[in-house]
Amino acid sequence: MVDDNSLIHMPKKKNLAPPKFLVDLLDARSPSGYEGEAQAVVDSYIKPIAEEYEKDNLGNRIATINPKGSPVLMLAGHMDELGLQIRYVGRNGFLYFDTIGGHDKIMISGRRVDILTKKGIVKGVTGKRALHLMTPEDRKKVPELHKMWIDIGAKDKKEALNYVQIGDSAVYDQSFELIRGNIGVARAFDNKAGAYVVNEALRRLAKVKQLRSKVVAVSTAQEEIGTRGAIAAAYAVNPQFAIAVDVSHATDHPDCDNRKYGETKLGGGPILTRGANINPVIFKLLIECAEKEKIPYQVEAEPRPTGTDGRAIQIGRAGVATAVISIPLRYMHTPSEVVNLEDIENCVRLIVAFAKSLKKDSHGRW
Repeated sequence: MVDDNSLIHMPKKKNLAPPKFLVDLLDARSPSGYEGEAQAVVDSYIKPIAEEYEKDNLGNRIATINPKGSPVLMLAGHMDELGLQIRYVGRNGFLYFDTIGGHDKIMISGRRVDILTKKGIVKGVTGKRALHLMTPEDRKKVPELHKMWIDIGAKDKKEALNYVQIGDSAVYDQSFELIRGNIGVARAFDNKAGAYVVNEALRRLAKVKQLRSKVVAVSTAQEEIGTRGAIAAAYAVNPQFAIAVDVSHATDHPDCDNRKYGETKLGGGPILTRGANINPVIFKLLIECAEKEKIPYQVEAEPRPTGTDGRAIQIGRAGVATAVISIPLRYMHTPSEVVNLEDIENCVRLIVAFAKSLKKDSHGRW
């Protein structure tokens, strides 16, 4: 592992320009089960360079290069994100909702939202009873979902239903922005960053001559509600090796106990997971590639199945030699997730190096 002292002697790097492909994915509104906008971005960037390109019944996008190569390497990054879903419209025109994925309820109210409807985007604001109208005891409580709503400015239920339908989804209206140097903030780095990494790696590998492996990049659907897209994709692709790319917690901020959560940081490079979900053969190869290419990396311990597509892929069919590479991220599952763009680029570099290193018919049996 690269330590802090060795990084001091590395040449100072310039700030990275945010890749347009990544920004387009971040701008795409794609809560689980409603991934259409992200699908369209992947279609536009990846379909032209893939030798085979498929869609499936769950909404996955499956892009292949070197289809006759061996072994088969599957790269998975989920393109869905957290969202809200309209469940009921009250007589006064306010919209009541449930959550898609794991929300911190204290974060929901007071946000601008985009509602995805058949007529286009409808703007709204999440509301709840104001602080001034609460009792001292109420102020200490996390608001319950049924006591929050979305306000679209409709005068009554009839008018509201002219714009939205039951089952429409919504996301926070929070776009990408650089806040300092390579540090970016966005609504859904989890996991548009991972979807970008696997597809950008495929784009670069498409230019590599004499690539031995067959490489399949899967932009998976419905990860946030149970890694559902990855389950189907792993069965369809049937790989020998797989890398799931997601985000993980950067623990370099106040109020994070390293004794409980380990030590990882923004700018420290890709996070490689070790534990039961990770095949030791592929883990060793990734470390060797990182050190050969002088790519900084970090290691996190996870004794249980990870909360990523990796847990589903590993047990696909007869079992897959799986790794999980994560992008360090602060403030996960909030409207303003923070990453270092350099970590994203180093994830791409590491996957490209790993794919190029695979020998014909290599495997992960141990």
